[in-house]
Amino acid sequence: MGFLAPLNPPLPAWKEARVWVIGASYGIGAEVARALLARGAHVALSARSADKLRDVAGDPAAARGAALIEPLDFTDAAAVAAAWQRVLAAFKRVDLVLIVAGTHKEVRAWELSDAESRALLEVNLLAPIGAVAAVLPALLAQGRGAIGIVSSLAGYRGLPKALVYGPSKAALINFAETLYLDLRPRNIGVYVINPGFVKTPLTDRNAFPMPHLISAEDAAEQIVGGLERGEFEIHFPKAFSRQLKMLRHLPYRLYFAAVRRATGL
Repeated sequence: MGFLAPLNPPLPAWKEARVWVIGASYGIGAEVARALLARGAHVALSARSADKLRDVAGDPAAARGAALIEPLDFTDAAAVAAAWQRVLAAFKRVDLVLIVAGTHKEVRAWELSDAESRALLEVNLLAPIGAVAAVLPALLAQGRGAIGIVSSLAGYRGLPKALVYGPSKAALINFAETLYLDLRPRNIGVYVINPGFVKTPLTDRNAFPMPHLISAEDAAEQIVGGLERGEFEIHFPKAFSRQLKMLRHLPYRLYFAAVRRATGL
């Protein structure tokens, strides 16, 4: 069993679990929160819109668990730290922190802007790292717990229109890998979640074909299943992620040709 054992320590049964979901107001984050509440978990919900969080918490389909609403601006380190202290005070312990919040903007080389690039990196990279820094001391003091970070299949290799988004997600994957190496010996689980195209208000902006597009509800089920199995990387949909995994190993000449052929860009 050793080599084939789950990479992460087991989480508590959902009815006993305390989870903080950052980015729970819509899309993947909202559906993951609903799925966990439906399984009986205690879930703290955070995002900027308190009204949207209340809609998620009040969904009759999610009524089995208990919801705690903690609105915040994810890029405000002081607000994240304060919310974390309130979540800890309410739950007494936290078993899983899921960092789902992020943003996306298509950028080609001739559209590159310093200000917009910095704003995207603030949300997609610096804020997740800051959130991990905020929660880690308490998780280490507990001697248990886990952190899940939503990145993207776009972080595997360079892709057209993802000039800033892709690097932000590649950095998150690397961050999660390094975090795992440090934290697994200390009984803290780390998950990196790499979705493909998921129908959300963010992907609704995309003006290009999105292969293997799935619903946010399907994405949430994939994530919950991966958490239950203790996987380090939760990637989906498999038909798409496996194609991209193979492309990662191509030499540049073949990779660039394959991407141009597939995208027409």
